[in-house]
Amino acid sequence: MVKKRFTISTTHIILFSFLGAILVGTALLCLPICSASGKATPFIDALFTATTSTCVTGLVVAPTISAWSFWGQLVILLLIQIGGLGIITIMSGIMVLFHKKIGINDRLLLQDAFNLNSLSGLVRFIKKVIKGTFIVEGVGALLYMLVFVPQFGLKGIWISIFTAVSAFCNAGIDVIAENSLCNYATNPIINIVTCLLIILGGIGFIVWWDVLRVLKQPRPKRRHLFRHLSLHSKIAITATLVLIVVGALFIMLFEYNNPLTLKEYSFFDKLQISIFQSITTRTAGFATIAQENLTDSSAILCLLLMFIGGSPVGTAGGVKTVTFVVIISSAVACVRNQSDTNIFGRNITKAAISKALTVVFVSFTIVFISTVLLSLVCDASLLDILYETVSATATVGLSRNLTFSLNSLAKLVIIATMYLGRVGPISLAIAFNFKKQNPDLIKEPTEEISVG
Repeated sequence: MVKKRFTISTTHIILFSFLGAILVGTALLCLPICSASGKATPFIDALFTATTSTCVTGLVVAPTISAWSFWGQLVILLLIQIGGLGIITIMSGIMVLFHKKIGINDRLLLQDAFNLNSLSGLVRFIKKVIKGTFIVEGVGALLYMLVFVPQFGLKGIWISIFTAVSAFCNAGIDVIAENSLCNYATNPIINIVTCLLIILGGIGFIVWWDVLRVLKQPRPKRRHLFRHLSLHSKIAITATLVLIVVGALFIMLFEYNNPLTLKEYSFFDKLQISIFQSITTRTAGFATIAQENLTDSSAILCLLLMFIGGSPVGTAGGVKTVTFVVIISSAVACVRNQSDTNIFGRNITKAAISKALTVVFVSFTIVFISTVLLSLVCDASLLDILYETVSATATVGLSRNLTFSLNSLAKLVIIATMYLGRVGPISLAIAFNFKKQNPDLIKEPTEEISVG
């Protein structure tokens, strides 16, 4: 009798790598040296902080600036960087640095971690990702220093580095103040640098290299940059710009005369605050206005922006812009009775549409279940609870001042939600699919049903 060998898939390794980082981070954050008070941090709070950092979410049970010592903040920063790039990416980068050979299993891990369609050029891709990440974060930190060093002195260097990494990784955790970036709501430098870091991290590494590829082409091609981009880049860039502009316009409209948010500001300041809110809701988590002061209309709009999130193969969360566009385009094609889904003159495969539907369904399921569970163990309004669960699922980090008041059971619900949201709907679907992957040699008969 032949015994079955137990095999673990690349998807399981990715899931366990995030879990391992969270547990190690929790153990470190429990140490008295990491606490600002010098006392051991309760396990549930350390677990929550390690999870929100590794999952680059940004929901915190206590202000990072006052709850953690320098060493605690350093652990949080390392977890953010690990979570933003992924443990598999960082380990592969270390192997490349020491000229270690990356085998086929490692390449498969990288392919799954970045959700790529090919194994070709993976090592080169990893090198560019790590190099590009540190360059962008470094430039962002230098620009932040223009504001933070004059204000905080040498401490401003640490604040600048922490904020740059957190913004690029779309984490939204800061060590500036207890009210996030609200003190800098009208500071153009902070607004512009933070927004650019969020967008660059969230747009996806594939788009970076595609734009650079076209820019390196002869001048005639550079004149028509958009035309020569890949379909993926066209969708990601277009969707990102549309969501930023439309989101900002509606937020400004809804909040224009709200005395708790925009009413007292000048038109220019209202505009930059609205743009920042539109960008940060798509998984960054920084705030220049208190989220609990938003009108219900703005809060509902932000729920949609959070759920959509950033673009694939980046540091952002959510169901992703490309997924959202594919779903909308597929629905439009169905309404028009078209057999094919067409975007920018290209047909979308049925497999891509099915994958997009799966991502949205699993994400919606996570939001629904976590909302029900949180409402059972937490006494708060439905809008505040929904804001919290969508924020956790899409790894955004914005809260209507609910996170600080969560009890232990509620914290566990959000911890699980952040983890499930970060590892991704597709990874979850694959991880919990125990059916042996054999091609279907015999297909069941087809029968028409009524839908809608």
